[in-house]
Amino acid sequence: MKLKKGDNVIVITGKDKGKKGKIVTVLVEKNRIIVEGINMMKKHQRPRKSGEKGSKIDKAMPMHVSNVMIADPKTGLPTRVGKKKVGDKMVRITKKSSQEI
Repeated sequence: MKLKKGDNVIVITGKDKGKKGKIVTVLVEKNRIIVEGINMMKKHQRPRKSGEKGSKIDKAMPMHVSNVMIADPKTGLPTRVGKKKVGDKMVRITKKSSQEI
C-alpha cells in the first residue's frame, strides 16, 4: 500500500468527492483507510448509567484506498505516488512535481 498514516489525501469518488483530509488509520489487510472528517456515519450509543440519555455520535468509517489520491505538497492537487532511490534508501515521491512526501 502506497499510503501511510499522516498523509494528506483528496477523495476522488463517492459522496465526499473533492474533500481533503489526513489519514488517521490504515487497515492494510482490508485495503481500507480512515480519513478524519470524511465518510462520517451516525452511531447510536446506549445510555451507560441509569438516568443518562442515549446519544448519536458521528464516527468516521473506513473507505477503500482506491477512492482517494495523495495531495501534491506543492500544488495541492491529486497525484500518483512513485518511488526514487536516494542514497541507500527508497523514498516516496509525487509524480506531478517529483517532490518527496
